[in-house]
Amino acid sequence: QVQLVESGGGLVQPGGSLRLSCAASGFTLNYYVEGWFRQAPGKQREGVAFMATSDGSTYYADSVKGRFTISRDNAKNTVYLQMDSLKPDDTAVYYCVTSPRLRYVSFDPDEYDYWGQGTQVTVSS
Repeated sequence: QVQLVESGGGLVQPGGSLRLSCAASGFTLNYYVEGWFRQAPGKQREGVAFMATSDGSTYYADSVKGRFTISRDNAKNTVYLQMDSLKPDDTAVYYCVTSPRLRYVSFDPDEYDYWGQGTQVTVSS
């Protein structure tokens, strides 16, 4: 059974850091693109960070550029999202994604087949 399981969310103060993990089971996490979306209450899902596994190139939403970093550990079959300098606007449920169909990096959530269950990140003092 194909599964993506996120962990690492929680409550953090503004300016703090969190590292999200996304562990894959039932398959090897090496499709062309892996990434993270987030969804805040009352808002649409937003593409946050993506990695093309062929060459390790990374892509970020303007809202997180310079603060978030996506990475992967092949041995652990896991993708990470390091989030620094967190702001209240970063509060959302974060989802990791991948797709066996994509051959390019996309910020469109409809193009991803595999989603994790999500992990809540709350940035508040």
